[in-house]
Amino acid sequence: MTSHSAAAASPSFYASEQIETDAAPAPRQAATPDQALEALKKHVAEGLARTPKTLSSMYFYDDEGSRLFQQIMALPEYYPTRTEFALLTRHQAALATALRPEDAQEPFFLLELGAGDGLKTKILLRHLLDTGASFTYVPVDISGAALDGLAASLRQELPTLRVEPIVADYGAALRLMAARPGRKAVLFLGSNIGNFLPADRQAFLQELAAPLSSNDRLLIGFDLQKDPRFIRAAYDDTQGVTAAFNLNLLTRLNRELAADFDLATWQHYTDYDPLSGAVRSFLMPTQAQQVHIGALGRSFDFAAWEPVHTENSYKFTRPLIDTLAADAGLAVAEFFTDEQTYFADVVLRLTV
Repeated sequence: MTSHSAAAASPSFYASEQIETDAAPAPRQAATPDQALEALKKHVAEGLARTPKTLSSMYFYDDEGSRLFQQIMALPEYYPTRTEFALLTRHQAALATALRPEDAQEPFFLLELGAGDGLKTKILLRHLLDTGASFTYVPVDISGAALDGLAASLRQELPTLRVEPIVADYGAALRLMAARPGRKAVLFLGSNIGNFLPADRQAFLQELAAPLSSNDRLLIGFDLQKDPRFIRAAYDDTQGVTAAFNLNLLTRLNRELAADFDLATWQHYTDYDPLSGAVRSFLMPTQAQQVHIGALGRSFDFAAWEPVHTENSYKFTRPLIDTLAADAGLAVAEFFTDEQTYFADVVLRLTV
């Protein structure tokens, strides 16, 4: 479980055709509400017709889902956020050096995919500003509400920061930025990379690498393999916030697609497989039922305890990270981890 990401496909969210250039503009969303609704309808129709049934975690993040995820990140069981926060704090100077051009005065873009509330990124932003770096921060996210909040907080906390927030498809944003002169440092924090199935992960890394030049850098967060019990607890907290987050997907379908899911007959379930390194999350009906989805004009049958897969969250090892990078035409330039080796922030560069 990570911020604003897709479970089994590249995060193709809402594409934007251009980036605002004012100091702190409002995010632009090119996809109309009708287009977004049609995409949701298509996804649900296809996902619930599959065996096993699937729904993508990219649809967790309506405004309520984003609010619930903020609560998850503060839970005692959910170690990734606080661990990466400590890691970035500890290594901020070295990370900033690895991301910025060799000429300290050369302007560059700091592009963040899946920016969320920017809590961890502000560590780097403050350090870069304090050291006189000349850069523009370009946060990219699927939630316009999240970017509104981020832009407002940045105006208040870091008023001298140049910000160009954008609601965009990741690939489209990267291609757009590639057309603009100057060095780019691309951030993909929070172990979002773990939400991809292996083949999709490799394709996504290749998509990230394609628009980069030899002077650009890519910083990716990887959650590392550790005690399986510790990992599993992070995705099934005792307060039930993660369950509410997962079940909110059904609430969204009820609201946006006129579905009639009875949430009282559904449960959240998660497991962790230490062999594959995958945490898998599911929605499960506690009884056999038929659910009608008005916007699709059709009904779907669910057997009792039939799992609906909603998310993967893979955990990594250093050798696996090296292999993933090499297969995408990348190499590890810097490898930063915390004292307990729970998490890694890895700086990558093109090999050619």
